[in-house]
Amino acid sequence: MGKMKWILGRSRTPALVFPRCGGTYQNDDSFTSSEDSLLGRHRNRTTISASSSTSTFITGSTGSSIVNIHKHHDYNKCHDRRMSVTKQKELNLLITAPQVPELSTGDDSLKNKVTVEEPSIQDNHVCEIKPQPQPQPQPEHRCSSKNNLGQSAAPQVQIHWGPQVMAALSVSLGSMVVGFASAYTSPALVSMAEPNSTVQPDLQQKSWIGSLMPLSALLGGIAGGPLIETIGRKTTILATALPFIVSWLLIALAVNVPMLYAGRVVAGFCVGIVSLCFPVYLGETLQPEVRGMLGLLPTAFGNVGILLCYSAGKYLNWSMLATLGACIPVPFLVCMLFIPETPRWYFSKAKGKCAMKSLQWLRGKDADISQELKEIENINNESLKSPSGSSFELFNKSNLKPLLISLGLMFFQQMSGINAVVFYTVMIFKAAGSTLDGNTSTIIVGVVNFGSTFLATILIDRFGRKVLLYISSVAMIISLAVLGTFFYLKDHTDTNVTPYGWLPLVSFVIYVIGFSFGFGPIPWLMMGEILPAKIRGSAASIVTGFNWTCTFVVTKTFTDLITGLGSAITFWMFGGICLAGLFFVIFWVPETQGKSLEDIEKKLTGQVRRMSSIANLRPLPMAV
Repeated sequence: MGKMKWILGRSRTPALVFPRCGGTYQNDDSFTSSEDSLLGRHRNRTTISASSSTSTFITGSTGSSIVNIHKHHDYNKCHDRRMSVTKQKELNLLITAPQVPELSTGDDSLKNKVTVEEPSIQDNHVCEIKPQPQPQPQPEHRCSSKNNLGQSAAPQVQIHWGPQVMAALSVSLGSMVVGFASAYTSPALVSMAEPNSTVQPDLQQKSWIGSLMPLSALLGGIAGGPLIETIGRKTTILATALPFIVSWLLIALAVNVPMLYAGRVVAGFCVGIVSLCFPVYLGETLQPEVRGMLGLLPTAFGNVGILLCYSAGKYLNWSMLATLGACIPVPFLVCMLFIPETPRWYFSKAKGKCAMKSLQWLRGKDADISQELKEIENINNESLKSPSGSSFELFNKSNLKPLLISLGLMFFQQMSGINAVVFYTVMIFKAAGSTLDGNTSTIIVGVVNFGSTFLATILIDRFGRKVLLYISSVAMIISLAVLGTFFYLKDHTDTNVTPYGWLPLVSFVIYVIGFSFGFGPIPWLMMGEILPAKIRGSAASIVTGFNWTCTFVVTKTFTDLITGLGSAITFWMFGGICLAGLFFVIFWVPETQGKSLEDIEKKLTGQVRRMSSIANLRPLPMAV
C-alpha cells in the first residue's frame, strides 16, 4: 500500500504526496484542476502530475488558501481509524480540489502531519490514517502561532488606521461645511429681522432662503452622479471647495434678497454634489471592519458644523456668520489634496497600477493588498461582462431592490421632519413659549446632536446598522408624540402649560438623539454600501436627488403645515411617518455590518450562489 503525506512548505500551503495506486485512479488529466474552481471562484492553477516511480504533488499557489480542515478532522475521528466508502469518496474529491473558501475548526491535532495508507477504492477496503511525529522545524520555516494550520482558517485582518482616518477626516471637513450651511438660516433669519439689518426679508422670502438650498441641492445631486463616474470621486469633491467659498461671500456681502438667494443656490448645488460623493468615496476606500465607525465621521462633523453655526449665531449677525462660513472650506480644500482617488474608480477606467498605488496608500505601505485588489478587479471584470449600463439598467430586477431600499431610507430620514427642526429651531422654541432663550435652546440641541452622533460612531460596528435604526425610530416616535401633545394642550385646550415650558426642549433633545443615532447618518452610510458597483454613480445620483427633493418639500411646506394644520397635527404626522419607517427597517433593510461591498452586492443582487463547504458539492465525472 502506498503512502500519502501532508507537506507544509514555506508559505504554509498544504501539499499532498502520494504514489499511484495501481488500477485504481484514472489518468493524470482527470486530476488536473482548472482556474475555475468548484465553488465558482477564480483560483490559481493547481497541477498534479504522477508517474509510477515518482511521487505526485498537489500544491496551492497562495498561503491564504487552506484545505477544508474540518473534513480531515472528521477522517481522523473515524472509528478504529477506518472509514466508510462515502468518507473515502469525499476524501478523493477533496484531493482533487484541496482549496476551498470556507473554513472551520481550530483543532490543534491538525498541526501534525498525517500519513494516509490507501490500499484501494474498492467498496470492501478502507483507508487507514496514522499520525506521524512532528519533525523538528528548520529555522527558515518558523512562523508565528497565528499562522499555524491548527488555528481558525479565517485570516487575521490587519487594519492600518492612519491613512483611513486621514481620508475620513478630510472628507468630514467638507461635511462640516454642509452642516454649517444647513443650520445657517436658523440664527440668521432671526438676525435679519433686527432693525439695523441691511436686508429684511418678509415671511415668504424667509421660507425661500431656507428652502432654496435643498432645492438647488436636488440639482447638484443629479449632476453629481455623472461627475463622479467621469472625473472621479476625489476630483468631484475637490471641485466644490471654491464654489462653497464664493457662496458664503455672496451672502456676507449681500445688499438685497436676490444676493442671498444666489448664495444659497450656489451653496445648495455644492451640498448636493458632496452629499452624494462622501458616502461613495468612504464606502469604496474603508475596510469593512472600520467602515461603520469612520463612515459616520462625515455626519458627526456635519453636526459639528451645525453646533458651530448655532453657537456663533448667538453672538454674530447674519453677515459675520456668513464670513465665518467662508473660512471653513479652506482646510477642507487643503486636506483633500493629500488623499488618493478610490481604487474601484481607477479599475473602472482601466488604470490598474493607479488602483494598486491607491489601495496600498489606504491600507498602509506594509499591508498585503493582493487578495483585496483581486476581489475588486474581479467584481469590476464581472460588471464589464454585463450589458453596458443604460438608464434602464437601474431598474433591472437585480438592481431594483438595493435602489428601493436606499430610496426608502432617504424618504423616512427627511419625512421625519428633521430639516424643518434644524432650519426653524429658534422659531419653534419661541412658538412653544419655552422658558429658555431660543438661541440657548438651539445650542443645547446642537451639543446633543454632536455628542450622540459620535456615540453612534462607537456603537455602530458593535451593534450593527439595524439595531441603531430601531433605537432611532422609537426615540423619534415618542418625542414627536410628546411634542405634538404639548402643542395640542397649548393651542386647543385651556391647560396652563407654563410649568411645562421645559418639555419642548426635552422632546427636541430626545428627538435629535434618536435621529443622530440612526436615521441621520445610516441612510447615507448604507447608500455607499448597498448600491451595486456598476450603477453606483447613477443610482447614488437618483437617491441623493430624491433626498433633497424630500428636504425641499419638508422645509418649504413646514410653515404652511404649521399654519394650516396646527403644530400638534404636524408633529403627530411626522411621528406617524417615523412609525412607518420602523416597519420598513424591520422587513426590508439588510444588515451590512462587517461585510465587504462585494459580499453585500452579491447578497442583494443574487449574482452568485454560495456553497458553504465541500460537502455541498455534487460528484464530479471521475472515478471517486
